[in-house]
Amino acid sequence: MKIIIAGAGAVGTHLAKLLSNENQNITVIDESPEKTEALTQAGNYDLITFNTAPTSIMGMKEAGVAQADLFIAVTPEETRNITCCMLAHALGAKKTVARVDNSEYMQRQHQEFFRQMGIDSLIYPEQLAAVEILDGLKRSWARQYWEVHGGALVMLGVKLRETAKILNQALYQLCPPDAPYHVVAIKRAAETLIPNGRSELQLGDIAYFMTTKKYIPYIRELVGKEHYADVKNVLVMGGGRTCVHVAHMKPDYMSMKIIEQNIERCNRLNELLEDDDIMVIQGDGRDTSLLLDEGIRDTQAFCALSPETETNILACLAAKRLGVRKTVALCENMDYVDMAEKLDIGTIINKKTIAASHIYQMMLNADVNNVKCLNIANADVAEFIAAEEAPITSRPIRDIKLPEGCTFGGLVRNGVGMPINGNTQIQAGDSVVVFCRSQVIKKLDPLFRKQSGGLLAKIGIK
Repeated sequence: MKIIIAGAGAVGTHLAKLLSNENQNITVIDESPEKTEALTQAGNYDLITFNTAPTSIMGMKEAGVAQADLFIAVTPEETRNITCCMLAHALGAKKTVARVDNSEYMQRQHQEFFRQMGIDSLIYPEQLAAVEILDGLKRSWARQYWEVHGGALVMLGVKLRETAKILNQALYQLCPPDAPYHVVAIKRAAETLIPNGRSELQLGDIAYFMTTKKYIPYIRELVGKEHYADVKNVLVMGGGRTCVHVAHMKPDYMSMKIIEQNIERCNRLNELLEDDDIMVIQGDGRDTSLLLDEGIRDTQAFCALSPETETNILACLAAKRLGVRKTVALCENMDYVDMAEKLDIGTIINKKTIAASHIYQMMLNADVNNVKCLNIANADVAEFIAAEEAPITSRPIRDIKLPEGCTFGGLVRNGVGMPINGNTQIQAGDSVVVFCRSQVIKKLDPLFRKQSGGLLAKIGIK
């Protein structure tokens, strides 16, 4: 697949690195030689850089846009992204994706309008980040939460403390074939483990469980977090666009205080957020005395959503010292994500990886409905739909050799979620949730597609 990325900024660079290991034909175009040179010197990535303005017709022709299967515009400027996607479509690109900063463009009634303009998909990172934040707030005891098929299956990432009842036990004992959950991955320090039956969960691990909604309370009991208070009062530092989307989408039972330094922004927030359960306060969210005055000791969650990564991390650490159990930090600087995890910051939000995961699914050949990058686990979660006569449907799971670094968490059949074990035989039409190391997801594609005769042996069917 020939993929052209317009924009060698933070999102474009991260996406290019993500895709370059997939044996795709990747070209990154940017008018800044410094940015493209930094990308080529960042590591051994299999890609081509081309210095030209993304809106230059001649430059786009020279970059091979006419032969592009996917054209992705992720420059910092929304209007430029829209323009170059329109040009790319007119020049022959098969599919285009534009990053935008206007929530109005994401409304359903405008989708056909943009398709007529030659833009197949729009990505709005702030809105995607807001959804992630709210998922974390709704379940204060979990680091990450993800639903499949409207909740037929759920994935939970949980930090294991001393109260966990499942420490230092082999998974074959904890997860027998009839268990209503499956441990699909373990994050231990800087390492991501795809566990087997002999693996054990240790203190400080982040364990990723796949289960159904019915058994979420059971998982909560297993990890010893029944005493964690549900989030009803939220204190937010930083009143940017991500904060606005969180406020608009929050459930009715949550109240929110937003601390913003800029007085003009405070006035704008009061205009945008006409909700009796939302209070806007002008001040510095790093001021401990202000936090105490605003009742942080009675707050169940603190969200640091300022543009400065370092400020957000330090603010979350201060909130934890003041007794807040659930903290959320917006980490725009990728270099700080691992550090934030080591400092035991709760939920970590990075808009670049969130946007990249949504774009990433567009270059997959199989019918993948959802891809979610797990920042702190260096892994992906994908939902594959098994095609008729696909190799994955030919034998029970135990008789199929899967690519190294992946595990099947569960499946959805006729709208009903269920766990997967070695005796499970996947059927055509099943939606299968796969947890895998980054860069492995593409290797799963042939398993879920209809294959011609003779190909089964090549992909590892016993």
